[in-house]
Amino acid sequence: MLVYPSAIDLSSRTLQRLAGLLAGHRCRIGSRWRRLACGRQALLVLAHLRCGDTYARLAAGFRIGIATVYRYIRETVDLLASLAPTLEQAMDTVRRKAYVILDVTLLPIDRIAADRPYYSGKKKHHGMNVQVLADPAGRLIWASGALPGATHDLTAARIHDIPAATADDIKCWADKAYQGASPGIRVPFRGRNLRGWRRRHNRDHAKIRSLGERAMAILKSWRVLRKLRCSTTRITSVVRAVVTLELAI
Repeated sequence: MLVYPSAIDLSSRTLQRLAGLLAGHRCRIGSRWRRLACGRQALLVLAHLRCGDTYARLAAGFRIGIATVYRYIRETVDLLASLAPTLEQAMDTVRRKAYVILDVTLLPIDRIAADRPYYSGKKKHHGMNVQVLADPAGRLIWASGALPGATHDLTAARIHDIPAATADDIKCWADKAYQGASPGIRVPFRGRNLRGWRRRHNRDHAKIRSLGERAMAILKSWRVLRKLRCSTTRITSVVRAVVTLELAI
């Protein structure tokens, strides 16, 4: 297999922080020798998460086995996922903001037509439902665990206790799918032929909520999330690992 130099659109500071995190982890577990140093392992994981490089390509590029690549990535992803903010911690950040934007994204997965629980009738493809909170500038604050794509947005929000967390003192803007979630979650009026102040309200609501699309774009700038080929039980850890890295940049 041919090997060529490539680039990752991340700063060296991200690499250094992840390498330091891995060095502390190896010290805690008493790891004596590895095929790759901490900096090389960090680079391997960033290439997988940011660029979506497969295990086979990484194994060839770093001159190690595919099983070793799998172990290194799994170890680092679990380590990063443990550092992701919880919903309670995210709410502490939200309370310092004017308001928060709640939205959902469907992460594509490679599943066949028989896997109905993962098929989203709204998006017309298989995926995993992930709830996202963004600040007024569209910056990512928090992302939930992944649920099968057939899960309704409101149901997913209730599973993650988002309506209960958005108390009356928190202003939360969301789309029509969250109708009736809680008094703290503000949604637009239903209907196509709205007139007068209801139509103006929906237009202003859409302008505010549209900034939440930036958080979705930030999340999917990590190319591994554009087409997930791993087990569905691992997707939550991958999402949380990406959130940890994104908040650290």
